[in-house]
Amino acid sequence: MQRLASRITVTAKVSSSLRTIILKETPSSSWLSIRCFSAFSSQQRVTEKEAIPGDLLKWGSLGFCRTSRFASGFKPLEPKPLYSIMDLNRAKNRSPEDLASIWDDYHLGRGHIGLTMKAKLYRLLEQRGSDCRYFVVPLWRGSGYTTMFGQVQLPYMLFTGLEDYKARGTQASPYFTASFYTEFAESKDLVLIRGDIVFTSKLTDEEAKWLLETTQSFYLNDVRYKLVECFNKEPRDFEFKDVLRALDMPIL
Repeated sequence: MQRLASRITVTAKVSSSLRTIILKETPSSSWLSIRCFSAFSSQQRVTEKEAIPGDLLKWGSLGFCRTSRFASGFKPLEPKPLYSIMDLNRAKNRSPEDLASIWDDYHLGRGHIGLTMKAKLYRLLEQRGSDCRYFVVPLWRGSGYTTMFGQVQLPYMLFTGLEDYKARGTQASPYFTASFYTEFAESKDLVLIRGDIVFTSKLTDEEAKWLLETTQSFYLNDVRYKLVECFNKEPRDFEFKDVLRALDMPIL
């Protein structure tokens, strides 16, 4: 009830008339104007420049193998273009702050994640993601954590559980995907981010948002990024406990 009340309070900040002008909602179901990444095709492949680095690892004990590719047998459905979600002509007249507020609030309670970022940070994420594509992030739950395996391939980011990856290898399905829209990057210094939870039994909305924001922090923070570089380029020297320390999580 407290969560529901919070959502209602936040959503009320944006008038329904303004949202209708900017976002193309349908009367019967306001979220139908956005295609959900709820299905994956085993007939299509994600284009990748290279496989996971051969020395990932010492992590071999956790289920990686030298020829593995994450989600190589799966490709998320192409998202609807932004113009089918948002009236771009009217949106052009809105400030970046207005658009960010509308975008974030629009996704509250819809089973999706809405975030935004500055264009400069997106370009840095793009640059570092192309150089270091993979990383692992602990997701704290109760008295322990679940390790998530992420792939950065902008304009997409994909996440699955490390245990699932161990069990299924190249056929591991993403639990969560994120798409980045750059239509306003030049004009408003704003990139819109939409996250879709593929398996709601695996992640809650709050966990998915935390996972996305935390992964971005490892790519955008110079100190944390050294761990990402180590994981991708010097995996034999990578220590997972350093990630735990960076997140102030106990080493179990």
